[in-house]
Amino acid sequence: MKDFLFIITVYSSLFNNSACRQKDQNTPVDITDNIRIVRSDLSYPWEILWGKDNHIWMTERIGNISRIDPKTGNSTFHFSVPDVVSSGEGGLLGMVLHPDFDKTGFLYVVYNYNKNNRYTEKVVRYTYASNTLSNAFILLDNIPASGIHNGSRLLITADQKLLISTGDAASSAMAQDISSLSGKILRINLDGSIPTDNPYAGNRLWSWGHRNPQGMVFANNILYSSEHGPSVEDEINIIEKGRNYGWPDVNGPCDGNEVSFCNDKNVKPPLFSSGNSTLAYCGLDYYNHSLISQWANSLLLVTLKDESLRQLKLSADGKSVLSSKTYFKNKFGRLRDVCIAPNGKVYICTSNSTGSDKLIEIQNPE
Repeated sequence: MKDFLFIITVYSSLFNNSACRQKDQNTPVDITDNIRIVRSDLSYPWEILWGKDNHIWMTERIGNISRIDPKTGNSTFHFSVPDVVSSGEGGLLGMVLHPDFDKTGFLYVVYNYNKNNRYTEKVVRYTYASNTLSNAFILLDNIPASGIHNGSRLLITADQKLLISTGDAASSAMAQDISSLSGKILRINLDGSIPTDNPYAGNRLWSWGHRNPQGMVFANNILYSSEHGPSVEDEINIIEKGRNYGWPDVNGPCDGNEVSFCNDKNVKPPLFSSGNSTLAYCGLDYYNHSLISQWANSLLLVTLKDESLRQLKLSADGKSVLSSKTYFKNKFGRLRDVCIAPNGKVYICTSNSTGSDKLIEIQNPE
């Protein structure tokens, strides 16, 4: 679900500021039926994704990679990445499987570790065979890391490029520095080299001016990203090649004294934002299945601080949010990620504590 056909399209129009901000016109929905707890003994799961083997592949921040049977909740594979260091919000984060995983066995992860006594982030490719991982190959290293704001989601596009979201690593100015790997969406080839069609020659940068993007999905020929704001303005962004997204000079839509910076720096305002609050936007996926028909053509977004799942109903062209609806408010605690099975079932994971986090199946929300 997280590797749709990738075609980046540059749009010239900016969205109206008031239309970008969150408009929850519906009251939260109390869900009591049609859910199933798949697992309840997890430790800060970070990534959940659906594999072609009809299993859920999951990372836990402490360094675990697991393959889970969604029917039974049993782990059919488990591996601990040896050099992961979980500190604050850091640890083992995003993961993606190669589109031909059944043939190549390639699995990509991004995580934090200590390098020369400095907390650092790197992207590593493993090879899965004989029910273990081996042949660790570093694709990208020396990404600044911190106890906060590390990103980081991974997404492989149909043209065989790896996208990596990075946070500002608690140094907000680096998000505007195009020579820094912090606060960016990065784009590399699957062997770690730099694509020749990136915005700047010899630079991994695809977009910049990001604070802490923790969700990415491709749908409607559009790359969408979710991003934590400071105390206001969490964002859903449409990511375009070579665009600036404003942080730390702009929060949310361009308004007030931000307008001059937006005009000067070609800032792309968000598709949708939380307004005068922060909900801690996190995992993001795209739903378009008949099983839950009311969610067709919607972004599904989970939040940490708000402890909810949000349905963002999209317009037919995917360029605007028509409505927002809230589910699971305060029911399961902090929610980190969401993934969608081919049969239309939705899975979410919590991020609350060591040894008691949950993997939850949603069969129908109402």
